[in-house]
Amino acid sequence: MVQLSRLPLTASEITSHLEGLPGWALTRKEDGSNLLVFVFGTFTEAMSFILRLAFDAEALDHHPELRNVYNRVEIGLSTHDAGNKITALDVELAKRIEHICWI
Repeated sequence: MVQLSRLPLTASEITSHLEGLPGWALTRKEDGSNLLVFVFGTFTEAMSFILRLAFDAEALDHHPELRNVYNRVEIGLSTHDAGNKITALDVELAKRIEHICWI
């Protein structure tokens, strides 16, 4: 299992990381999580993506909030151990998600 910091990142660190993650944005939700929405061609493609994502999430022992409706997948990232703030763990999972997403 990968050991990454679970300490909250500063606003400038988050901004810096987001520059390398196209499509990701820091939302103004109560929990301060990152949120990204993927729209796939079909329900099956969306579910295949979620299943593939599960392997990377489990490898990091970091599990995102997922919401799926038909071909749409919403992913919320924050670290519960850090008071639902953004940490290096969230950044690493976002990078892995970018790597596996084919849309």
